[in-house]
This record gives sequence, C-alpha cells and structure tokens, in this order.
Amino acid sequence: MLTSWIDNAKLWLSKSMDPIPQELNEIDWKSDLSDNTDRLAQHLCAFANHQEGGYLAYGINNDGSPAPLEKNAIDVIVQKLGNIARNNLSTALSIDHTVIEFRGNPVLIIYIHEVNDKPVHLRGKDLHYSYKRSAGQTVKLSAQEIKFLISISSGIDFESQITAFNISSDDVVKLLDYDSYFRMLELRLPDTKVNILLALASEGLIVKSNEFWNVTNLGAILFTRDIDSFIDLKRKTIRVIVYKETSRINALKEQVGKRGYASGFEGLVVYIMDQLSSNEVIENALRKQVKVYPEVAIREFVANALIHQDFSETGTGVLIEIFTDRIEITNPGVPLVETNRFIDTAPKSRNEKLASLMRRLKICEERGSGIDRAIHAIETYQLPAPKFIKGDNYTRVIMYAPIPLSRMTLEDRVRACYQHTALNYISNQPVNNQSVRKRFNISKNNVSSASKIIADTIESGLIKSSDPENSSKKFASYVPYWA
Repeated sequence: MLTSWIDNAKLWLSKSMDPIPQELNEIDWKSDLSDNTDRLAQHLCAFANHQEGGYLAYGINNDGSPAPLEKNAIDVIVQKLGNIARNNLSTALSIDHTVIEFRGNPVLIIYIHEVNDKPVHLRGKDLHYSYKRSAGQTVKLSAQEIKFLISISSGIDFESQITAFNISSDDVVKLLDYDSYFRMLELRLPDTKVNILLALASEGLIVKSNEFWNVTNLGAILFTRDIDSFIDLKRKTIRVIVYKETSRINALKEQVGKRGYASGFEGLVVYIMDQLSSNEVIENALRKQVKVYPEVAIREFVANALIHQDFSETGTGVLIEIFTDRIEITNPGVPLVETNRFIDTAPKSRNEKLASLMRRLKICEERGSGIDRAIHAIETYQLPAPKFIKGDNYTRVIMYAPIPLSRMTLEDRVRACYQHTALNYISNQPVNNQSVRKRFNISKNNVSSASKIIADTIESGLIKSSDPENSSKKFASYVPYWA
C-alpha cells in the first residue's frame, strides 16, 4: 500500500524528535508565522528543490517543545504560505496542509511538493537565489549545485555532463589513462590513436566536437591521470586519513588520491591495507601475518561509497578514516535504500552509468551482492558487525576491529545477529542457537548466552521466528523481519 504524504510527515516529525530533538533536511519546525516573507519563500524554495519535497511543522518551538496554535492563526499561516507559493517563486508550487495531533498537541503540517523543473528560485531574482536544505537548515545553492540541478532537470545525468571542452586528440590521451581502460576490460590496445579515441567515445568517456573532443564527467572521474586537471571535479578526490588512536585529535598522515576511481582503485586498496595492523596466526604449522580486516570487505565498501555518492553535494568527496579500533568510510549523499536493507536489496544508484562500468571493470560485484560478500567476510573473521549510518547528507559504514563478546554493547550484538540472520536467509541457511553461537564464537556449553542475543534481536523487531506456531525453543529458527 502506498504511504500517504501525511504518514510520511508523521514519520519525519517523529524522527526529528527522537532521540535528540533536531530539525532535519526533510522537516523544519516553526512556532508561529514569520513576518519575513523572503525567508518563508526561501524555505518553500528549498523544499521544492529537495528530493520528494519536505514539510514545515507549525506549532513547535526551536527546542522541540510544543507551541500550540489557535485555529485563526492556522488559517492565516495557510493563506500566507499559499500566496507565497503562487506568487513569490520562479515556479508556482503545489502545497498541501493538514493539522495532526502530535504528542497531545495540534501541529499544522505544510507539505511542499518537489518540482521537476529545478532549481526553483526567488521570483524576480536570478538563479543565484536558489535554495536547498542542508544539515537541517535552508541555505543557498552553490553555482555547481545549480548547474547540476539544471542538467538533471534537462535529462542530462552527472556522468554525461561535460567537464572539459574542445580538447585535442593528443591532450585526450595525455589527460585520460586509456591504458587502464583496455587492460581492466581485458581488451587489446588498439594500434592507432584514432581507434583508441573511438573506443573511449563508444563508452561515453569522451564526445566528439567537430575536430576536437569533449571529456565527460564519467571519463574524467574514472580515468583521469590527475584530477586537478579538471576544475569541476577537484573536490571529488578520495581522501585517506590515518589517526594515531581512536579519536580525530591526532592525525598521523593524510593521502589525497589524484588518479581516477577506476585506474587508481587497486592502488587505493593496497594503500589502505598497508595502513592496517596485522595479527599473527599459525596455519599448517607456519606463522603468517593476517590483516585485521578482510580485504574483500574493504574493496566492496569503498567501491560502494564511490558508486553511490551524490555528486551534487559540493565541496566533499569520499573519505576513508583509519583509527586503531575501526575504519569509517563516508560518502556524500543519503542512501536511497534503508540501511537495514543493504543486505539482499539491489541498490538504487544515482550514477547508473558509473556503476555499470565499474561492475564491468570488476571493481565491484554484481548488483546487490557486494555488501553481502563484505558482511560474509566480516563474519568469517568474527569481527563485530559493520554499522551503516544515514546522516543528513552523507552515508557512512563503520568496520570495527576485533573485540570480545563481553565488551560488545547490546546494539553491537543485536546488529550482528540481525545481519547474520539476513545473510543466512538469502543463502537458504538456518539461523538457530547453534549458528548464533558460531557467529559470536560462543562455547557450545553456553546456550543461554546465544539465546539472550536472539531474544534481544527479536525484541528490537529485526528478526522473528520462522514458524510462529512452533513453541519449542530447542528447534526454533529465525528469519529477518522483512522475510
């Protein structure tokens, strides 16, 4: 059943209140109607430019406490905002409203629909008076963000946009690492420069422009020899920061990648692995050093961060931070899939051309299987379960170094049990007390410890019994909540 906008508004309002009251990109609290018409127009503008629109919630103070409104005040708010939506912006906006009861108090919800023709800006002003939501605030769009929204509205995706115009043939082969393109696709390198250029053009990496060539974002971001050669993409570099301990206070070193995502990917993974500590293990009577984190998990999480980032978020790129107790991989943009459904769900990508080519280049797995492989490798290493975080304008995955079960928090245990259950479900493997004991390296004599973890995960709503009619805990098995 489709969710109504009112249900969505209630959901975002609840999310903004718990656990700490804070305004989100999707919803803005107001205690009463402002006299500043321009500022109200900016708020409407920002929500109209926001994906799926957004909500103004009247009847809430800045600290999240209630500020109940009388009916006359509600009528005035609705009328004024309706007038602004029709008359004060470059495009007449569609808005809806309703009054809901929220925690015992009336709240007026104004829903501003997303527009197709972006960016919306203030009427009588130029495009520089366009606005967006960022970190729960209404702020101006940058010139690059305006350009991006125009291209999207025109049906031109990020990958197809031109980043360098009228480049000679000689300069194309100097700027782009074409050798890596053919090597990674296991293709024979053409004998002539003309055929090299034609092959790059067939992939959409460059576009013919009379006797010259234009380089697309796809070509530059994947195969540039030096990203500083492309001004619009300089801030989309990959940064790796290594910290001395568990906080960001003392950074030991920082490495900024210059090569394209594809041509530089193997070097990036090698560099990350070189920064990690090792454990000594004995295998076949021989001692060897094994990295704390599985390389396959590093590869998949980094590749996903590159593929699913939101290139419209300016001034930021993919960031990899290495601490003594964890690795954090952060990319711009919120995920398009709920974080609990990263397992088993084919990801929605903002950058499908980039994602498709990176799969063909064998940088990442087939659609939807990469995260599953990464978590399977983490379970094999018996590491704590990775944590996926949806921020205001970013997505982050945290991988944790080994810790004993006794030091895991309740959240750590529940997250690991849920991921174990989801992973086994899609592999058609049972989840029971025995499999949970194996996941957490619990002694077979300590059945109760595994049972407690299962019970906590059921209580959290993340797993359920595979057979509700079965009353025997001894033979009970479990499936994820969405099964």
